[in-house]
Amino acid sequence: MLGNFQQSQLRIEIAASANTIHDSLLRPVQLEKWLMGQRFAPGTPDELHTGLQFTTWAGPVAIHHRVDVAKPNCLRLLLSGGIDGFHEWYWGDGWVQSRLEGVSLLPLNLGQTLSLLSLRQFLTTLEK
Repeated sequence: MLGNFQQSQLRIEIAASANTIHDSLLRPVQLEKWLMGQRFAPGTPDELHTGLQFTTWAGPVAIHHRVDVAKPNCLRLLLSGGIDGFHEWYWGDGWVQSRLEGVSLLPLNLGQTLSLLSLRQFLTTLEK
């Protein structure tokens, strides 16, 4: 894999319950609403589960995901393709934490920041 090793860990406060955050991170129908430019293939299960594999695109770059852990307050994705590494999510009432590590030519910190801001905006509109 070409690129640089990058790591980023961000935590933000979100005015949403842990259950609402869970649904926004583990249900593809909800993920598509806030995860910019990402689409899931037809036939994707209603909820992400351990062992599930899927591909998303960041512009022309394919990123392959394998769900390593899917629990009520934790999601860990192993990444390959455009990013070789992992993405972990942890959450609770009022907060979300994201940790991303990998080798990539993509600016991972920027993408992670934009994703968290998009999630916060999406959840803010749900809670109103």
